[in-house]
Amino acid sequence: MKALGLLAASMIMLTACSTATTPAAPAEPVAENQVTVADRMYSPKSLTISVGDTVTWVFADRGMAHNVVADDNSFRSQLMETGQFTHTFDTAGTFTYHCTPHPDMTATIVVEP
Repeated sequence: MKALGLLAASMIMLTACSTATTPAAPAEPVAENQVTVADRMYSPKSLTISVGDTVTWVFADRGMAHNVVADDNSFRSQLMETGQFTHTFDTAGTFTYHCTPHPDMTATIVVEP
């Protein structure tokens, strides 16, 4: 009976030791005013900036080509699989944009004065 109690205590101790959690690694910082083009989406889907700010789109969709085209034609990137595209916003307003090959990919830049 004493052996059974010792076995139970050992199992409780073993279980307690094996349930410790490891803290998650910190997320990589995202550059200011950066939009990631990956997983067939723009992230963030909406970005608010100030007049004069530059937005950088980083293309990282594992070989799938995308572009960034303003609905009002005020900016347009080439079709890209990797690399970056930047645009400086000199006027206030709301700028919606899309991907030509994937029209369901849409997002918005809100430029405040």
